[in-house]
Amino acid sequence: MFTGIVTAVGRIAEVRDLGASSAHGKQLVIEAPAGYLQDVGLGDSIALNGACMTATQIDAAAGRFAIDISAESLARTAGLDRVGPVNLEKALRAHDRLGGHIVSGHVDGMGRVTHFAPVGESLELRILAPRELAKYLAYKGSITVNGVSLTVNAVTDQAEGCEISINLIPHTVQNTALHALTAGAQVNLEIDLIARYVERMLSAPASQAPAAIK
Repeated sequence: MFTGIVTAVGRIAEVRDLGASSAHGKQLVIEAPAGYLQDVGLGDSIALNGACMTATQIDAAAGRFAIDISAESLARTAGLDRVGPVNLEKALRAHDRLGGHIVSGHVDGMGRVTHFAPVGESLELRILAPRELAKYLAYKGSITVNGVSLTVNAVTDQAEGCEISINLIPHTVQNTALHALTAGAQVNLEIDLIARYVERMLSAPASQAPAAIK
């Protein structure tokens, strides 16, 4: 589990093939800031742009670690198939503060940036989310964009999807890889976990409800 509070900005330094065909995945070698990997062990979970991955190799002294990503995961995420900056977050510990919201690290869909421009001292980020995610997006609700916990400021349903507007304060822009976004870029989206359970409870047949204990 994660919180959507990015703990470092890393960089995918190498992308290696794990096989000769498109059915094979990739091995990513990621560079992290100095000291970031001191408390990370083999098999630990680290979120890359919001996608939960397993550390399979670690060189803490060099500030580098590796993960293996399947072809399925590559097809369902954005920004993990090429060299470039990525948001990093270590898995939540039981005694940590929940600074953002509950995040599973499972990408629900890819959105497209439609607008990214200054508004006063901040930046307005608009993203067109897939239609199947529209029912989970609400004004002042939470969403994870490339691993960053953010608040939705406006929701506009459209024929091709649902456009959400998000305000990014300078601190968020400066301390995450979101500053590299441009109009047309794809981003990883994870909806609020609570919204997912509410939708399931409302849609499940009444006959599936557990019998009351007498």
